[in-house]
Amino acid sequence: MAKHQHREGMGGLERAAILLISLGPEKSAKIFKHLREDEIEQLTLEIANISSVSPQMKENVMKEFYEVCLAQQYIAEGGINYARELLEKALGVEQAKLVLSKLTASLQVRPFEFIRKTDPAQLLSFIQDEHPQTIALILAYLSPGQASQVVSALPPEKQADVAKRIAQMDRTSPDVIKEVERVLEKKLAALVNQDYTIVGGVDSIVEILNSVDRGTEKHIMETLEIDEPELADEIRRKMFVFEDILSLDDRTIQRVLRDVDNNDLAIALKGSNEEVQNVIFNNLSKRLAVMIKEDMEFMGPVRLKDVEEAQQKIVNIIRKLEDSAEIVIARGGGDELVV
Repeated sequence: MAKHQHREGMGGLERAAILLISLGPEKSAKIFKHLREDEIEQLTLEIANISSVSPQMKENVMKEFYEVCLAQQYIAEGGINYARELLEKALGVEQAKLVLSKLTASLQVRPFEFIRKTDPAQLLSFIQDEHPQTIALILAYLSPGQASQVVSALPPEKQADVAKRIAQMDRTSPDVIKEVERVLEKKLAALVNQDYTIVGGVDSIVEILNSVDRGTEKHIMETLEIDEPELADEIRRKMFVFEDILSLDDRTIQRVLRDVDNNDLAIALKGSNEEVQNVIFNNLSKRLAVMIKEDMEFMGPVRLKDVEEAQQKIVNIIRKLEDSAEIVIARGGGDELVV
């Protein structure tokens, strides 16, 4: 089988087969789970036809695979220009260019690129009548700021449904994206293809909910608490973390500290950074600040689990005070302070 000796210009199928051989049966089996039947058949046949793989060939294919994965990760994080900048630093100008050229056919721009340049009001009229899953898919590709404006303006009965679908989204296949793009193409513009991209997830909906107005967020969370209580808990835990105390004003911090147990505060601060500690101490009386510092000193090492529990107790107090309107947490989406 001379065609399988080491040479330049191997086809993609052959490189994929060599990669799977190099990774071994266990890892290859996991990859097969994500492939179509026809792709598995083609790869199986190709693997069967390869008589030997030289160490050099294996190294070249593995290196190429790693570089392409790296490029895809960078593109997903910040787009092609960001990827090019990082790859040039890591691999050099020529190699970066080579790696990106292999991806440009499928990664010229992310899906729904045209929507990111559309005014939110136009965007809303364009997608509000689509299926909630379609809306979720599109919003997951937008910036949190843009997505939050659309979520706020959706009919209330759709808001929580779309939020849930974004949070539960993980990987979206190219076929699904192509189909959504094909349907939307008739309405607005020609779109591009895209390889698998990780979008959505809990972090994505947390960013969006942190940007919407309080009324929208409350409605979505209340609905999710009934329909998906575990998801609602996970979102709530991520929406305001202990370090976000830095975003509160002094008067708000002082109000929160009135309801906090001193022992919980000492344990929470034991595992926090110096900036958070300083802000808290500056909002305590000198006597109490000295007392908390002494408690922290005498308690010695503290388990991370205990620190997290103490911090969460304080976060829960903050959320409770916000729910009862005793404090206001500044957020996007048009919350207004009434003096």
